[in-house]
Amino acid sequence: MKYPKEYLDEIKTRLKVSTVVSKVVSLKKRGKEYVGLSPFKNEKTPSFTVNDEKEFYHCFSSGEHGNIFDFLMKTKSIGFGEAVRTLAAEAGMQPYRFSNFDKKKDLRYQTYKKIYEEYSIFFHQELFNQNNKSALEYLSKRGLKKDIIKEFNLGYVPWKNDFREKLLSKFSEEEINLTGLYYKNEKSGNYIDRFNSRVIFPVNSIQGDVIAFGGRIINNGKLAKYINSPETEFYKKGNMIFNLDKAKDSRAESDEVIIVEGYMDVVSLYASGIKNVIANSGTALTERQINLIWKFFSKPIICLDGDQSGQAAALRIAEKLLPFINDENRIYFSIMPEGQDPDDFIKNNGKTDFVNLLKDKMIIQNFIWGHHLNKIDRTNPFEVSKFEKEIKKVCYSIKDETLKKYVLEDFLNKIKKLTPIQSQNNLYKRFKKKTQSYQLLSETKSLHAKKDHFSKEQLTEFSILFIILNYFEIASKKMAEISEISFASDKNNNLKEMIIDSLNKGESKKDFQNNIGDEHVKLIKEINENSSIQIILSQKNEDNILEFLSELIIEQKELQNLRKIESLEKELINNLDENSYSELVKLKSQINGE
Repeated sequence: MKYPKEYLDEIKTRLKVSTVVSKVVSLKKRGKEYVGLSPFKNEKTPSFTVNDEKEFYHCFSSGEHGNIFDFLMKTKSIGFGEAVRTLAAEAGMQPYRFSNFDKKKDLRYQTYKKIYEEYSIFFHQELFNQNNKSALEYLSKRGLKKDIIKEFNLGYVPWKNDFREKLLSKFSEEEINLTGLYYKNEKSGNYIDRFNSRVIFPVNSIQGDVIAFGGRIINNGKLAKYINSPETEFYKKGNMIFNLDKAKDSRAESDEVIIVEGYMDVVSLYASGIKNVIANSGTALTERQINLIWKFFSKPIICLDGDQSGQAAALRIAEKLLPFINDENRIYFSIMPEGQDPDDFIKNNGKTDFVNLLKDKMIIQNFIWGHHLNKIDRTNPFEVSKFEKEIKKVCYSIKDETLKKYVLEDFLNKIKKLTPIQSQNNLYKRFKKKTQSYQLLSETKSLHAKKDHFSKEQLTEFSILFIILNYFEIASKKMAEISEISFASDKNNNLKEMIIDSLNKGESKKDFQNNIGDEHVKLIKEINENSSIQIILSQKNEDNILEFLSELIIEQKELQNLRKIESLEKELINNLDENSYSELVKLKSQINGE
């Protein structure tokens, strides 16, 4: 008796050819293939190749060619049955036991496929029936042309149709009911088409056989927007990927595949020319699905809706799949702008902008980091402590021990840079290490500490303004640098801008003092009284003063960045925005000298 095709396919899905062959042949990666010395012929130059995508090996020196079963049979001198049993065990599957039940199951599957095939053909034709023009108009409004509709074999199931009666002329009621295409109304006892009044999307197996449907309502009503076929003997949602049968043909062009939420997202992107796009058939992405995807694409990009539920779903997927990443198989995330899904984005912005958006994708561990970061107040040590524990817990789930070590190290380094206190301490350490002028700054800080009724940033602003006000002509040489900085205090900032304006006009210190109002006179008095650097500068020459001013400007820029970082982090708590997050990372890198 023959092994069922689905059993053999399951083994091949679970085991890569390179995994099986590498136990006999030492392989090296070369592009999308692996190469090694032939196990069938003595040779010095490798001519033996393995292609995981196409599921075969080929030996150019001997002409041997085949799949994983052929390889075991030829290298171990065993029969097909023993090869299947050996590989099934390696794949973690139960040995197949032939019985009359198996034969009946295979027959049921053939019948199941036939019913789905006929259902798909019939309702694809119905879509173009004049009586159902509203369905075709709906798809047209969604930007789908006839060629795409036909390529995906989209259909429409009208409320009243006689297809079940047509099926009953060929198949038994039991056979039809096993498909899940109809359900029984308990009150009337009548069978109702599950996809009534819906556009249907055929869900194909990896071999291209229709084995399920997704259905989308075409008008706004009380019914659910999307429904899917129920699980059956031959359809398990956690094992299926919508459009993988088509997308896998693009694997030679790219290691990337885009994973979206909905059927319409897939069809829209495909219609725009983006062929490497799939969806996970209305279920949370499973280990089984990601392993199937990795068999064809090593860099899947999970691209979910930009709303809160889409982001929450993305985090659940990320933490569920993180344990399975390794140096060859990775996972990336790309989040749509708020309020948009991939379908909306591609229609509003086009293919080029969508492709550019994907360039800013985040690898899975950084995506997880960003989400957890939003939950904490980084000024609160208790929250930071809890955050660190959560991050460690996530990292420890990674099964690849080497990768686990480096991801954890990366996370812990980021944690060190999180809090303002830590960042400030690092900042001060760098200032102390550089030149003698930094010693001056250290003295200033010491004196600042005594004036605790002012913030550190405000005292720094006072110091800069003190130098400008009291060394007017000298400070004019640093006018460009002074113009680039901004102060947290509006009063201080306004005074700075007035000084810059006066310098641009070529006015002297005396001219400036004659033109200011009482409000600014009061502020200048406050600056002179609270700026401790007057003690330090009293015996310094022009070069010392300019050097000291330069160091203060550098410090102010970094404090300015810290202020902006704090603002961005608060923003990210409420709204995870990729651009804001990228800016946040860039600013922190600048502060930490990276």
